[in-house]
Amino acid sequence: MRLSIVVGVLVALVQVAAGDVVISEWMYSGTDGEFVEFTNVGATPVDMTNWSYSDTDAEPGDVSFFDVFGVVQPGESVIFTEAEPALFRAAWGLGAGVKIFGPNTDSNLGRNDQINLYDADGNLADQLSYGDQDHPGTPRTQNRSCNIPGTDYGYDVAQTTWVLASDGDEYGSWKSAGFDTGSPGQLPEPATLALLLAGGLLVGRRR
Repeated sequence: MRLSIVVGVLVALVQVAAGDVVISEWMYSGTDGEFVEFTNVGATPVDMTNWSYSDTDAEPGDVSFFDVFGVVQPGESVIFTEAEPALFRAAWGLGAGVKIFGPNTDSNLGRNDQINLYDADGNLADQLSYGDQDHPGTPRTQNRSCNIPGTDYGYDVAQTTWVLASDGDEYGSWKSAGFDTGSPGQLPEPATLALLLAGGLLVGRRR
């Protein structure tokens, strides 16, 4: 039974296009600031210098990360937030090793929106459309984030099977100083990530 579950997970993974950096968690509205977490799910380091973000405008370079993220190691997660990085770090109790870029004040996320991640050449690296109004039954990430399961990195639209963060869930979520719930900067779904690392099958939504 256990073997069949592992095989099922691996089959689901190989059906997803290989990639490097993906959107792994987001929260569009929070007391301590909205945020998007990006994770390198590839097997090699990725230089995110001059990578950029855009919302539904879908404009490469809309918000450039410049050299803040720099080289992101395999399994490393970085944070993009509307808050001042120092305040976000303090609110979530994050160590100095977690890379945070902010504040984003020009292209804030809405209840129904799109997250677009572009590499330094302006190529779309990952995309996620979300919103409980546009996509009924999907998570509304208000004061609680949504972690994307490792087996679902192939989707560019939020799914009804995804759930909001809760204290002590499989992602190790906790409450911020402002009582938001999430796991920014933490490795996504440790059990699945360990399986991917062991099998060399780190995957993403590379376009």
